[in-house]
Amino acid sequence: GLLAGCGGDGKSSGGKTEITFGIWDENQRPAMEQMVEAYEKEHDDVTIKIQLTPYKDYFTKLETSATGGKAPDVFWVNVLHLDAYVEGGILADLTDAVADSDIPDSYSETLLNNYVRDGKNYGVPKDFDTNALWYNKEMFDEADVAYPTDDMSYDDLVALATELKDKLPDGVYPFACPVDFQTWYYQTVYANDGWILNEDATETGYTDEKTMAGIQCWIDMINAGLSPSSSALAETTPDAMFEGEQIAMNFAGSYMVPEYAANDTIKDKIDCVEIPTFNGKEDNVINGLAYCVFEGSKNKDAATDFAIWLGSSEAQEIQGKTGVVISARTDAQHCFAEANDKYNLAAYTNHADEAYPLPVCNKAAELYDLEAQYIKQAYDGTMTLKEACTQLKQEADALLAE
Repeated sequence: GLLAGCGGDGKSSGGKTEITFGIWDENQRPAMEQMVEAYEKEHDDVTIKIQLTPYKDYFTKLETSATGGKAPDVFWVNVLHLDAYVEGGILADLTDAVADSDIPDSYSETLLNNYVRDGKNYGVPKDFDTNALWYNKEMFDEADVAYPTDDMSYDDLVALATELKDKLPDGVYPFACPVDFQTWYYQTVYANDGWILNEDATETGYTDEKTMAGIQCWIDMINAGLSPSSSALAETTPDAMFEGEQIAMNFAGSYMVPEYAANDTIKDKIDCVEIPTFNGKEDNVINGLAYCVFEGSKNKDAATDFAIWLGSSEAQEIQGKTGVVISARTDAQHCFAEANDKYNLAAYTNHADEAYPLPVCNKAAELYDLEAQYIKQAYDGTMTLKEACTQLKQEADALLAE
């Protein structure tokens, strides 16, 4: 009994069960602290410690600590890393715990299935992000051009940008078209019935005409002078340009809202509308995070109980009311818009149930890197899109075959 007070068995010296909770976002720490406090109040035999690691180091550290059996008991995972972690045996199977809770009835199937592999559930959905079209009202007013609306098509967007073009100050662009998969071209690729990855992740769809048309539409806007060049956008992000009033409109993920709302230059001049439709379809890509449990946890039952509670109405509402992210739970999604009611934030949630999930597999991170490398050359004109996609497909399919 010499080790009784050392926490080696996951017990703190007061005899409480101690759970560690891994997160990566400083902006969300206060929300997580409020949730921990609420849980501890209802479970006085449990104490929870938050461990924050910045995103750029988070997954490297998680992999190293998991290998040594020391990963946090409960931790955030995004869709991008799920497959690799399921294969690596890092994540506990939460299927039964989820089935015994109200989670299956309280979340959209798309979000729940983001964390299901081979019929097993490995995560409790935490939040999701979608995209919206932001615009600077002052710039539109000065140009005497009508604001964007929720019901525009891609062609309407081009027409609006074209109308703005000659009425904006020198060096200011109507819009920005960076090489960005999640917020820009995947949305139009999918709405156009194109594809990136087949069902069993053995082949890519980059050379499909419909896929290429969903990418080409953004290159066309750059070529028409409606957006800065891709090299200019690689140097200064579209978000920075929008905040610096160098562009009149921008696509932005819901995670950008706190930053825009805190920016003194623009916060009182901006608003957002739904992403324009493409090919007649609602046009949005959904991504998100889940709470996962470490398979090697010394307190797996307690950790599982906490993770399931994090998906409860109470927890998801606490998170939602902070306005930092859109809570994944259906009955808590409204909190995001209400937390920042000066903007039309329903633009993010109105069609969330129709949004396209990101294509993922155990090589997703490498695939996205390879894709960016080639698509960039099509955007800056060193290759045609067809040449870029042909070479990209060859290399990407080889990567998947490894």
